[in-house]
Parts: sequence; C-alpha cells; structure tokens
Amino acid sequence: MKIAFSPCPNDTFVFHAWVHNLIPGAPKLDVTYADIDVTNNLAAGFNGPDLLKISYAALPWVSSRYVLLPCGGALGKGCGPLILASGKVDSASDPTLLAGCRLAVPSERSTAFLLFRLWEAQHVPGGVGKIVVMPFQEIMPAVRDGIVDAGLVIHESRFTYPDYNLTLLADLGIWWEDDTGLPLPLGAIIALRTLNINKIANWIRASVKYAWGHPKVSEKYVLSHAQELSPEVVGAHINLYVNEFTENMGEVGYEAITTLLDRASQEGLVPKINIAELLML
Repeated sequence: MKIAFSPCPNDTFVFHAWVHNLIPGAPKLDVTYADIDVTNNLAAGFNGPDLLKISYAALPWVSSRYVLLPCGGALGKGCGPLILASGKVDSASDPTLLAGCRLAVPSERSTAFLLFRLWEAQHVPGGVGKIVVMPFQEIMPAVRDGIVDAGLVIHESRFTYPDYNLTLLADLGIWWEDDTGLPLPLGAIIALRTLNINKIANWIRASVKYAWGHPKVSEKYVLSHAQELSPEVVGAHINLYVNEFTENMGEVGYEAITTLLDRASQEGLVPKINIAELLML
C-alpha cells in the first residue's frame, strides 16, 4: 500500500509502528516522504497514492477520489501557524506592517494559507503584496536573509524561530481559537474511496496507540527524518501535534473542519463541499 506523508516528527511518530510492520494484519507500506505542498498536489492528481497526509484546506479538490479518515491527522489548540518577520521589526502587534509585503507560504492549498487569507481580510487593509511558495523549512532562513519580508510558518517553527532572530507578528491559531472556540484542523489523512476504510482507520489507530505506549521505540526513526532538530524540539512537536484528535477526530473535530471550510467557501477561497460525504463516521 502506497502512502505519502511529511518527514515531520508528528507524522513519523504516528506511522512508525505501521511502517515497521508492528501492526498485526496491516499491509506493508511503501512510503513517500514529502513536503505538504507536494502531497496536496499528489492528492489532486489522477495517480495519487492510496493514503496521504494533506492539508484540510486541500479537501475540496480531492473529494471525488478520497475519503477523510477520522484519525491520524493533526487538529488541536496552541498549534496554529505563525506570521514572522525579521528581528528588525519594531512592533509585533501591528498587522498593517504586512501591507504590500512579500510573504513566503508553505503551500497555497495549505490550511495555514487558508487561515491566513481569512485573517488577512480582517487585519491587513489592501492585503499583502506577492505570495512566494517555498518548502516550509526554507521560510525562516528566507525571512532572516531578507529574501522575503515575512513568512507564514508551520510545524516546529513555533519552537525555533527565535534562533533566526525573527519577530512574531501574529499567531493565527490563537486568533482562530478566540474567534471560534474550536481546535484548528491542520493536516488530514485521506484514503482512496476504493479501499477498506474501516480497516485502514483501525490500523492507523493501532499505530497511534503503539507510538504512545512505546515512545522510545520510534525515537531513532523520528529523529532521522526531523530536519536536524534537537530531541527536545522533536519531543515538544510530538506532544503538541499528536493528541486526542489524532486517535479520534470526534464531533468537535468535525465541527472545526466544517467551520473552517464553510467560512472559506463563503469568502470564495475554496469550492463548497459537503463535509459529511467525506467522513467515515
């Protein structure tokens, strides 16, 4: 079975047991490790893998071929994308600093970018200037070096951005939570509609439970894919992004996804879809 997910610690932690054939009855996985912009585009094509980790924001473009699984993804609080600028910025509380700037983003179909567009409409008169898409691990160096004016960052960047002498302009997760009272849906696990969805969900849940029960077993594998991160940062990343919603999205997760995509479709940012048709409840 072919699967594509990022090399980030939360994904490798979640899928370690299945990748290493530790889940009874689960088929062997052929893994592609790829940036979220790559997996979003893979899912939108005609020859995408059986399973993928994609952005929730990309769901409207893949719903004809894939179903959304209720486990394995990333939803939560305190884990939203950040908008960063260089350390030379005098104020970290004035969103108008972004007006007309060059902003680096990890993917134009990422949840981070969708959330930014919703926030931008309220906080940046006239909007930003040019959007530059680049792999997420290249964004902070680009901001630091003046290649772009600001960056929209995800994953472990919330723990490491001070190392690049960058300034936090906005935490979009906090904005979302204050505005909705809901967790932020970031990354989704999807599977081809032709597969046995119940079995796949059970294998993923078993892999999550194994990871929680044997955290040291996956350590070498996780660190080998972790973009030269320290064990401390990797641990913080996993603790933040692998939570109760990873095992079971539940009704709260369902509401969060529906709210995000309904708001986005009302703003004309994504096509309108019926989320219920994507879910295995």
